[in-house]
Amino acid sequence: MVRGPFVRLAPHPEACSEPDQLLLLASKLRDGGGRLAADLFSGAGGLSLGLEAAGYQVVIAVDHDEEAIETHRHHHGGLSVDWDLGDPERVRQVADLIKAAGVELLAGGPPCQPFSKAGRSKIRHRVRHGLRDPYDERRDLWRSYLEIARIARPRAVLMENVPDMALDKEMFILRTMVHELESIGYSVEERSVETFRYGVPQFRQRLILVALRDGVAFSWPQEQRERVTVWNAIGDLPEVEGGWRPAGGAEGWSEYDQPHSEFQRRMRKSVPDADANKIFDHITRPVREDDARAFEAMDATTRYRDLPDEVKRYREDIFDDKYKRLDEHNLSRTITAHIAKDGYWYIHPRQNRTITVREAARLQTFPDWFRFAGPPSAAFRQIGNAVPPLLGEHLAGAVRAALDDPRPVPATTQDIAALLAAWFDSAAVRGLPWLRAATRWQVIQAEMLLDRAPAEVVRFIWPLLARWREPQETVLAEAELLEISRWAGRPGRAGAILELAGRLADNPELLQDDDQLRQVPGLAESVADLAILVVPAHGDENSEEPVLVTKGVLRIAARFSGDPVDRRNRLTDGRLEIARMIGIDSDARRAHLGLVELANSLCRPVEPECNACPLQKLCAESRADPLRLF
Repeated sequence: MVRGPFVRLAPHPEACSEPDQLLLLASKLRDGGGRLAADLFSGAGGLSLGLEAAGYQVVIAVDHDEEAIETHRHHHGGLSVDWDLGDPERVRQVADLIKAAGVELLAGGPPCQPFSKAGRSKIRHRVRHGLRDPYDERRDLWRSYLEIARIARPRAVLMENVPDMALDKEMFILRTMVHELESIGYSVEERSVETFRYGVPQFRQRLILVALRDGVAFSWPQEQRERVTVWNAIGDLPEVEGGWRPAGGAEGWSEYDQPHSEFQRRMRKSVPDADANKIFDHITRPVREDDARAFEAMDATTRYRDLPDEVKRYREDIFDDKYKRLDEHNLSRTITAHIAKDGYWYIHPRQNRTITVREAARLQTFPDWFRFAGPPSAAFRQIGNAVPPLLGEHLAGAVRAALDDPRPVPATTQDIAALLAAWFDSAAVRGLPWLRAATRWQVIQAEMLLDRAPAEVVRFIWPLLARWREPQETVLAEAELLEISRWAGRPGRAGAILELAGRLADNPELLQDDDQLRQVPGLAESVADLAILVVPAHGDENSEEPVLVTKGVLRIAARFSGDPVDRRNRLTDGRLEIARMIGIDSDARRAHLGLVELANSLCRPVEPECNACPLQKLCAESRADPLRLF
C-alpha cells in the first residue's frame, strides 16, 4: 500500500446536499440551455469529466465509495452521494430524481455479476412471456441500472463495462440488457472498444452500450489514427525517487517545466496560472534495495524469469509477469485498481521506481488540475477504477450528435431475430436438416459425419442417420454406419462416431447436461454447442442457448453489419454482432439456427444468393451493391 499525504477536497461551489437543491439547480441549468447528465457508479468522475467536456452538465452522481464521492463532489456541481444502488428504495429515489431533474443522458458502469443457470432460466422465462422482473427482487447492480432507465426514460443511456461481461458462452447479461432496453423503446448499439483508438495511451478494452430513445440511430465516434505512447503522455513530468514526498503535505508539489507533446498540452490545459510550474500528486511508493537492482536490470521486454536469482522475491513459475517496465514507445498496459496494492506491473520506463499517482492519472487521461481525495492508495484505486475521461468525451459527443440530428434505426435486434426465426420456420432450403433434429445425438452424429458434405450427399445420407435417435441405437447398427460412411465418402469418421456412441450409451445422462456434454472426450465443444442450441435440455425452452461463433455465422455478421468482424476480434466484436442479430426472446433460438442455415445455404463465401435472403433489405453489403437485391 502507498502511504502519504491525505488529500481533503472541499465541495464544488454548486454542490448540492439535498434533492430539493438539486432540482432547483437542474431547473436553472435547463433554463440556461444546459443539457443534463447523471453518472451512476461514478467513482471519482472520469466519465463525468468526459461528459462535461462534450457539453453535458453532470448533476447527479452515485457511488458506494466515500473517497470517490468526495473527489466527485469537489469537481462537479449537483448531487454527489454515497448510496447503495443494490437497495431497491435507493433505486426508486435515484430514478425519480433523474426524471424530475430532466436528465437527458444516463451514464454509468454497473458491475455485472454472473448468474446461476437457475437464475438465467428464470429471467429468460419472464422475458419470453412478457413478464417484467419483479422490482423487489433486484439486487444485481446492472439490473438496478436498467430499472432506473425504465423509470426515468432519459433520451439516452450510455453504459461502460469490461468486455468479459459479454464473453460468457451465452452472453446472457448483454442480451438481456439489449432486450429490456428495446422493450421500453430504445434502439441499442454495443461494441468492444479499444480505448487507444480514442487517444488513451494504454491497452484497455471496454464494452460500450449506447441506447437512444424513440428508435434514434447511433453512429460510433471516429477513431483516432495515431497512438499516444507512454512517453507522449508522461515524458514531461519531472524525475522523482521512489518514496519521495514533497514538503507541504497534501498541498506539496514538484517543479514542472513545460509540455512537449499535444497530449501533454491537453493535460496542462486549464491548470491555474498560479500552478503553471507545479505538479501535484507526483508521488509513489518507496523502492526496496533488491527491487531497485531488479528494476535496473530490466527493459520493456524483460520477463521476471530473466532477472538474476538474487533479486527475485517470488516464484517465477507463478509470477512470470510480476514485474513489468512500461515501454515508452508503446501503450501502457491497462491501469487497474490493482495498482493501489502492487505497482510492480507499472515500472517507469526510464526511472527505477513504479509510476506515480500523477503518471497513472495521465495514462488514464485525467488532466493535471484534477485531484483525488484520500491517501495515495485511495487515489490509485480511484484512477484504476475510472473510465478514461477522453473516452467518455468521444462517446458523449457522439450521443449528443445523434440526438441533435436524429435518424431512425433501420431495425432493432428484435426485428432482425423475428425475420430470421420466421425464415427458419418456413425456409424451403434445408442445407443442414439436423438443425431440426429431435435429439442431441442426431445432431452430433450428423455433424461428425456430414459437416461440409456436398448437398446431394446430405440429402441422401441424413434420412439414414436420423433413424438412430440415441447413441445405443448407433452402437447396435455398427455395420450399417460403416457402410453409410463409405457412401458419404468419409469412411474414416465412422470409428470416432462409434467410440463416442459407446461412451454416451454407457452414460446417457451426459447428453442432457450441457456442461458435462462439452467435456466428453472425442466430442468437439463446437459440436456440443450446436446440439445444445438445436435441442434444449429436457425440452425446456428456457435452457441455455450458447452463442455460436462459426466461420459461416461470422461471415453473415460481417456482411450484415459492414464491419469485418469475421477477420478482426472474432471472439469479441464477432460475438457482439451475432448476439445483436438473435436477441434473447422467444425468437432467439430459431433466429440463431436461421443464421447457421443461411451460412450453409444462401450466404455462401462466393456467389451468395442475396435475393433469397430474409435480411437482404437490412444487409450493409446488399445495400452497398443494389444489384444483389434483384
